[in-house]
Amino acid sequence: MKTDIQIAQEAKLKPIKEVAATIGITEDDLELYGKYKAKFSDALMERIKDNKDGKLILVTAINPTPAGEGKTTTSVGLGQAFSKLGKKTLIALREPSLGPCFGIKGGAAGGGYAQVVPMEDLNLHFTGDFHAITSANNLLAAMLDNHIHQGNALDIDTNQVVWKRCLDMNDRALRNIVIGMGRKLDGVVREDHFIITVASEIMAILCLAADMEDLKKRLSKIIVAYNRKGEPVTAGQLKAVGAMAALLKDAIKPNLIQTLENTPAIVHGGPFANIAHGCNSVRATKMALKIADYTITEAGFGADLGAEKFFDIKCRMAGLKPDAVVLVATVRALKYNGGVAKEDLSKENLEALKKGIVNLEKHIENVQKFGVPCVVTLNRFVTDTDAELNFVKEFCEARDCDFALSEVWEKGGEGGIELANKVLNTLETKKSDFKVLYDEKLSIKEKIEIIAKEIYGASGVTYDPAASKQIARIEELGMNNTPVCMAKNQYSLSDDPAKLGRPTDFTINIREVYASAGAGFVVAITGTIMTMPGLPKVPAAEGIDVTDDGVIEGLF
Repeated sequence: MKTDIQIAQEAKLKPIKEVAATIGITEDDLELYGKYKAKFSDALMERIKDNKDGKLILVTAINPTPAGEGKTTTSVGLGQAFSKLGKKTLIALREPSLGPCFGIKGGAAGGGYAQVVPMEDLNLHFTGDFHAITSANNLLAAMLDNHIHQGNALDIDTNQVVWKRCLDMNDRALRNIVIGMGRKLDGVVREDHFIITVASEIMAILCLAADMEDLKKRLSKIIVAYNRKGEPVTAGQLKAVGAMAALLKDAIKPNLIQTLENTPAIVHGGPFANIAHGCNSVRATKMALKIADYTITEAGFGADLGAEKFFDIKCRMAGLKPDAVVLVATVRALKYNGGVAKEDLSKENLEALKKGIVNLEKHIENVQKFGVPCVVTLNRFVTDTDAELNFVKEFCEARDCDFALSEVWEKGGEGGIELANKVLNTLETKKSDFKVLYDEKLSIKEKIEIIAKEIYGASGVTYDPAASKQIARIEELGMNNTPVCMAKNQYSLSDDPAKLGRPTDFTINIREVYASAGAGFVVAITGTIMTMPGLPKVPAAEGIDVTDDGVIEGLF
C-alpha cells in the first residue's frame, strides 16, 4: 500500500495558472510562488466583491480518536466529487503547522487519493505565511522588552506582561522560561513564555481581518501588558503596528493550490481549534464564495470545538451564513467511543457501536442547534460490516440527517459522488436557518456556561480564583461584549480527554481567561490544555528524511 506522500509525489500536477483558469482567474490575478503555488492579488477581491455568493458547506467531525476520522480527506474528496459532477467548486482549508507535522499527527493535506498538493511544500514552509506570523509576534515581544529596558515610559509592570513569544514547533521546554539573564545591558530579568504559532493572537487576527486596514486596526488593539495602575498597554502604544503589518503584507493574501484531481483549493491561515478558533481565513472563505458556486471548508477537530467556533466566532464576525454541514465519522471511531481497544476495532461489534454512537448523536444535536442542515458521512473501511453501516445509516436518518458513505481515501472524487449528491439534495430540499448560540452582550461567565452546557453537555462550570479575577478585570475594562473562544482538549466533549462517548454529570473547569482584544474575542482555557504542545516519545520527525536528489520521504 502506497503512503500518502508516495501518492502525492506521483500526482500529475497542472501549472497553477491553468488550475486558476478553470474558475475564471487570470494569471494577472496571481502572484506565483513557483509553478504550482500562488497567492491571489489584492486587486482580485476588489474586482469580484459584487459577485453573488455561492453555497457554503462546512465539514466537521466527531471527537477525534486514534482510529482516525478523515475530516480533511473528506473535505478534499467532496470537492473533487463536486468537480466530477460539473460543479464550479473551491475547497477552502487551513495551512498545516510544523508542530504536529514533526510531532505525532503527521501531515495535514488530506490522505490517500483525496489530497491537496504539492503535499511536501504545504506541510513544510509553503509560502512562508507562518514564518511571517511568527516574526510579527516576536517583533512585538522584542519591542516590548526593549521599551522596558530603554526606560519604560509606559510604566509597564513587568509582573503583568501577558504577550508571549511563539514558535511553530512543539517544544515543551519553552513553556516557562526566564529572560534577561546576564548583564544589565542584556535586558530586564522576568519570567516569559512561548506558545505555538497557531495559538498566537496574530494568527487569529490574520484569519479574521477583512483587509490591510482592518489588520492594522486589530494589531493596534493587542494587549501586551498592564501598567502599574492596572491599565492595558497595547501594540499601538508601543508603535509596533506598522512594522508588524509590513511583515504580514504578503501573508494576508490567500494561497491557491490544487488537489490530486486538479480541483482548485485555497489554503490560508491555520489556528488550532483546541487552543484557538480553528478556521481558515475570512478572506479565503469570502473570496471562494465570490468565485465558486460551492465552497467546501472545514473547521478543526470535533464539532464541539471547530464547528462551534466557526459559527459563533467566524460566521458572527464575518457575516457568513453556512448552507449545510457535513459531519464526518467512522465505524471504527464510534466503536472506540464504545470502549473497544484500538487493536480490536476491525471486528464487528454492534454493542460497542450502539454504545459509542452517542458521541455522534451529540454532535448532530449540536449542529442542529445552529439551524444548519446536517449530512452525516462515514469514511468507509474494508473491515466495516453491512450490519454496522446500516445501523449508523438508520440512526442518522431517524434524526433528520441525510447519510452517505465516503470512499474518497481509496477512490478520490469518484468515491465521494454519493456524498456529493446527498449534500446537493440537502441544499435543494432543506433551508438553512443559521443562528449563533448566544448573545455576545451576555456576561463572560454566562457565555462560557451556555457553551459548556449546550455544546459539551456539562452540568456546570467551575472557575479557578485566578480565572474569576481575570474575568472581573476584563469586564471592568469594557472588553466583555465579544464571543468566547474555548480552549479545550479535542478528544472528549468534557475537559477530561479520558471521558469518551457522551459524558454526563461533569463540570468544566476554567483555569485562565484573557482578552484577545485584537482578534475580538475572550479566550477561556479549560482543564490541562496547553498552548505550547510537546513532542511524543517517538516524534514523527525521526522518520522524515530527504534523499540525495532532494526527494522528501516519511512525511506522512
